[in-house]
Amino acid sequence: MLKSLTHAMLQAAREAGADEAEALALRASATGIDVRGGRLEHAERAEGIEIGLRVLIGGRQANVSGADHSPETIHTMARRAVAMARSAPVDDSLGLAERDQLARDRDSTALELFDPGPEPDPKMLEERALAAEAAALSVAGISTVESASASYSERESWLALSNGFEGGHRRSQHGISCTAISGAGLRMERDHAGEGRIWASDMPTPEEVGLLAGERAAARSGAVKPPTGAFPILYDERISSGLIGHLLAAVNGSAIVRGSSWLRDAMDMQVLPKGITLHENPHLPRMSASRMFDAEGLATAPRDIVADGILRGWFLDLSTGRKLGLDSTASAVRGLGSPPSPGVSNIVMTEGTQSRGDLIAQMGRGLVVTSLLGASINPTTGDYSRGASGFWVEGGKISHPVNECTIAGNLRDMLMRLTPANDARDWRNIRVPSLLIEGMTVAGA
Repeated sequence: MLKSLTHAMLQAAREAGADEAEALALRASATGIDVRGGRLEHAERAEGIEIGLRVLIGGRQANVSGADHSPETIHTMARRAVAMARSAPVDDSLGLAERDQLARDRDSTALELFDPGPEPDPKMLEERALAAEAAALSVAGISTVESASASYSERESWLALSNGFEGGHRRSQHGISCTAISGAGLRMERDHAGEGRIWASDMPTPEEVGLLAGERAAARSGAVKPPTGAFPILYDERISSGLIGHLLAAVNGSAIVRGSSWLRDAMDMQVLPKGITLHENPHLPRMSASRMFDAEGLATAPRDIVADGILRGWFLDLSTGRKLGLDSTASAVRGLGSPPSPGVSNIVMTEGTQSRGDLIAQMGRGLVVTSLLGASINPTTGDYSRGASGFWVEGGKISHPVNECTIAGNLRDMLMRLTPANDARDWRNIRVPSLLIEGMTVAGA
């Protein structure tokens, strides 16, 4: 059905006067169960089919989307899209790929993106959520569980382009999460654990997730503000991928084209310490960001974004590549109602040789950050400031939990001073270990 819908949209776009067109059809279903206090708190089920159409006319484009996929609606959408495109500004970089650029291997079976096992019913999901909640409550010091949930979703998509490309993916996702609270009144502290996998057999047990949430929240009991000064900071592997995410955002072709990136002039320059590589691999099995082709029908392939600390590539779709005089890196992603834009697939960072504990011992006195909130980040200069909480380190050992502090620095300087641990976890789309960074500013008490 999805395939026939995309063909109908392309035909309607041609009849309405489009030069080129992209059609996307999506079928999705999701079930989520939340429990609290040993009882069902909320249950939700959503499913449906949605469609999206992008038309191009003489360097102009427009996008439309909808949940009604009747023939009348499809023709109305096509006519409106063409009318909108004719009123849009001209952008000479717009246009579909040439036929010889299109991916030939479109079979994603080897990526194992869909679990063929039975779909968990609501009762099973409720049992998982209740098990996670009970495990969290079993931890000494936990006063309550704010929420525990279990979910399952399926998503199937089909993309067809007027240049002859078509292909699709079918994906599944199992999830469990839990948020626990320790203490009471003004001394309450909250922490969380959550896991998601494509295959049920790869999931941790609900009890493991709940225990981890409880242990994390209990460890935060009695948190105080840290001192103010310049200290080493260790980004725990829970949040270290966000730090590397700032680098990935800075090498996104959209930011480079706008000139709004703090790495806009850094190609072939040192951006990480020697020996560290950021490797993109869109073909990792059982990972939600894996794909054989991008949203413009180009074949994806593994590559190094940073090699031995040297920046080697941007993330480009066809449009940003043409604006920069470069080829697309097959990085295009898109939604139903938006045009393609550069995105990121699976990223694996080089690990170090030392454990997280070894790096904490080296710190002497400093801060282990396990949670970040808010952000003041200048995308042009890389100036960085974020609220943080975690644990204070004295004498190379964790001393006590801390909260209500701000950490600051400049991303370019910070990333050049990092030391990775060896604790990166599988099943993360951006796989980054704990990172020790010397000489950041901490504003606390």
